[in-house]
Amino acid sequence: MQSMDFKPLITLLAIVNPLACVPFFIHYTQGFSATQRQRTIVVSSMTAFIVIAASALLGLQILDFFGISLASFQVGGGLLLLTSAMSMLNAQPAEARANAEEVLDAETKAAMGASIAVVPLTIPLLTGPATMSTVVIYAEKAKNFSQLGTLVGYGVVIALATALCFSLAQPIARVLGKTGINVMTRLMGLILAALAVEVMTDGLHKLFPVLGQGA
Repeated sequence: MQSMDFKPLITLLAIVNPLACVPFFIHYTQGFSATQRQRTIVVSSMTAFIVIAASALLGLQILDFFGISLASFQVGGGLLLLTSAMSMLNAQPAEARANAEEVLDAETKAAMGASIAVVPLTIPLLTGPATMSTVVIYAEKAKNFSQLGTLVGYGVVIALATALCFSLAQPIARVLGKTGINVMTRLMGLILAALAVEVMTDGLHKLFPVLGQGA
């Protein structure tokens, strides 16, 4: 029985990269009580899973609704992944995830004790457009309900990885430091760049079959 490989999980781990978001979590939760911090971890992890699961289950229907071919979506999504990978290779977060206004709004919410778990910590810092595009592309490759369920299950793994990194944020920051986190981010960026090229190549071959004739 053929099953889905681990490539979607590796891609998601590379682009979500909760380790790189540890400094953001520490910054936004300064002054939080232990209960508030724990609630933030739970909500952000659950939201990350919901985004991935919704993209897997509904993404293709949304593409059909707008009349977008998967091949075109693969090329566009691959470009988005490559852009994210370039940011990571420069030791920046995987996506151009939060703009200045979102950061300021989050800091204001944090100062007021409001939850920042969903915006911007999970969306767009953890799961932004590139993450959603990746899930939709792999959802199309799922040949049966079991493989689609596996993809949704990978969302659980991402949620658990996020919860683990945020729960151990202070020790991680002490052990790795800024330099260690940057090294890990660059490594994940290199992996993501290779995967992005593969996704774009697959899409281009579907759009222009002549490109694969010489292979």
